Amino acid sequence: MRFLDEPSTPRPAAPALKAISAPSETAATPDPAALEAHMARDTYGRFTLTGAIRPGWQLDIVPRAGYRHDAYVDPASGVRMPALVAAVSAESLFETFLELLEPLGDTVDVILESSHEEAVGIREYAREGVERLVLESLLWDFEDLLLNDGCTGIAVLHPEQSLEVQFDEHKLLVVYAQARQPFERILRTRRLDRDDRLRFLSQGEHMHTSHARHARQFEQLVGRLGC
Repeated sequence: MRFLDEPSTPRPAAPALKAISAPSETAATPDPAALEAHMARDTYGRFTLTGAIRPGWQLDIVPRAGYRHDAYVDPASGVRMPALVAAVSAESLFETFLELLEPLGDTVDVILESSHEEAVGIREYAREGVERLVLESLLWDFEDLLLNDGCTGIAVLHPEQSLEVQFDEHKLLVVYAQARQPFERILRTRRLDRDDRLRFLSQGEHMHTSHARHARQFEQLVGRLGC
């Protein structure tokens, strides 16, 4: 396994997804056994993490389910794009992601993101004009990769309108849309509560995990999608 203590910059860089550095001067260093136990823990109350990410040892942010309103502001034009950011427990995360794709329509564009090669940075692979139902069927074959790899992200976009759904490396669901209501209804049917003060693991010290098999699976997904 490879552990990373800094997140990769998501696309686009929504304020909700920017990480902040935790103080290091007084941070205690866990012994190997304690760190192993921390990494093995995946349940916090009723919230279950996937294998992709763990909170920092200091646990300055405790994982929990919910969503909040946010926005992305283009630094050049100043145009503001409303957003929703959601943390979903592992047992329903993948299905919630697929359900959020429905408002995008029958045909979508796809961008796959990989940070498996640290020296290279984020690599992007694009495919335009994919039937949404075909994409969903394909993604089911790569459920393990999308849920449990901390170096893989995917963005699905409407081919003409400013609508985008991201399933990022932190396993957060991010929606960019001028009209958020259709997506918000889906989150509410999943019994997610809105809390605009909600903080996500990406905003504090955290660790990403990956595995050699995930790098291989990512290349297989790129090939099968025809990016």
